[in-house]
Amino acid sequence: MGSPGREALKRCLPLVREQYHIDACIANGENAAGGFGLTEETAKEMFETGVDFITSGNHIWDKRDFRDYLERSDRVIRPANYPPDAPGNGYGIFDVEGASIGVLNVMGRVFMPTVDDPFRIADEIVDTLRDRTKIIVVDVHAEATSEKMAIGRFLDGRVSVIYGTHTHVQTADEQIFPKGSAYLTDVGMTGPWDSIIGMETGIVIDRFTKTISERFNVAKHGPRQFCAAVVTVDRETGLARDVKRIFMRGIG
Repeated sequence: MGSPGREALKRCLPLVREQYHIDACIANGENAAGGFGLTEETAKEMFETGVDFITSGNHIWDKRDFRDYLERSDRVIRPANYPPDAPGNGYGIFDVEGASIGVLNVMGRVFMPTVDDPFRIADEIVDTLRDRTKIIVVDVHAEATSEKMAIGRFLDGRVSVIYGTHTHVQTADEQIFPKGSAYLTDVGMTGPWDSIIGMETGIVIDRFTKTISERFNVAKHGPRQFCAAVVTVDRETGLARDVKRIFMRGIG
């Protein structure tokens, strides 16, 4: 979430990668540039910090100049259920430590912009990815908890990990579904702790109490937080062995 999130990422990610012997790191970067969208510069900054692949969501279109990079990049994706002629791709594959990892990004439809059916699109793309790898990670960018969990249950046993993004609030329901897929409803936000989902509190409160529509600003002062999930995946089956939720706060 903005520069505070990128700063927290720089401080925490190298330590987490070392502590948990992380082979691959996937991050949602749709709010990395000033809280709204992503730029080529901020994407490269995240890669230099230790991120291997970036997913996104509805805010990926907020920086118009980024659309060209989205077309060129093979390590940044947008939700796959946007119209087919939207810039960029909705899924990708990258190699690390001798393994291929497929990544799929879909967006929910409850309280979200109008997009295609995430269940149908995910169903089709997972089949495509499974022809190339058994290790598949799915970012479900959605508002409704029920929709995220429904997509997770729908894909159980066919993918390695399903995690949710968008609400900025980490949930405490990490689990491995009956057929072997790891799941977490929302992985949470890396960014300012003393805020309202990353934004300055005063402006957000005014929006609720006075219906004043001023542009939200990322909270720049105070401690930060780092949210993540670590999943151990069996290379042979592509199924999850373990899932651990990480929430670090008070980062100076």
